[in-house]
Amino acid sequence: MNQELELDGKVAVVTGGSGAIGSAIVRSLQCAGARAVALDVTPRHDSALPWLRCDVRDETSVANAVGEVSAQHGSVDIAVHAAGVSRDAVVWKLSVEDWDFVQNVNLRGAFLLIRNTLPLMRARGAGRIVLIGSINGSRGKFGTAAYSASKAGLLGLAKSVAREAGRFKVLVNVIEPGWVRTPLTESLPQPIRDAALAESLVGSFVDPEDVAEGVRFLCGPSGQRITGQVLRIDGGQFLGPT
Repeated sequence: MNQELELDGKVAVVTGGSGAIGSAIVRSLQCAGARAVALDVTPRHDSALPWLRCDVRDETSVANAVGEVSAQHGSVDIAVHAAGVSRDAVVWKLSVEDWDFVQNVNLRGAFLLIRNTLPLMRARGAGRIVLIGSINGSRGKFGTAAYSASKAGLLGLAKSVAREAGRFKVLVNVIEPGWVRTPLTESLPQPIRDAALAESLVGSFVDPEDVAEGVRFLCGPSGQRITGQVLRIDGGQFLGPT
């Protein structure tokens, strides 16, 4: 099979598709032949990627966006939840409002995406769902209780849905990136960046395209027997320095 067209004819939706990681995923899926649509609250300012407005916190917004993609293209074969936010603070200083905001985007958003795309995949007897987590969902990190908890929740969600949906040939997996090089992370203070880089066993950060290629792999023919798994794309950061 031509690797460039391994997803030819597939229809994909990517929440957070206007962000650095989400837009890289949209482009990677497009390069593989899929019709991929970014779902986000705003379009990417420097891109002409297909986009629909979607607030992942809101059930009606998600249902309408997924319904519109399905109506336009006849199906939804791939769903990727890349929408994510963080509000960092030690837990005794973390506001309830910030906690709820992070959970609503990162975890509730994943649930709503799955709830609205899985019935379409069940009807077709096939589908792929990929949730973008974080190594901090597995290891935790100082000052990221809300973010880490939401990303840990994705693990339980994915593994449970993988059990529920496997008989319908719908595969559900999580990608856990390490520190990803984005405009946001590049703007952080140098000591923070240096500390993260020191954890990398390969001595470099992850690029958004690295995460996107992981999504493409899980959604393509090579991923047809993979479900309920966690793929870490982190340059060894999870293990940390020896």
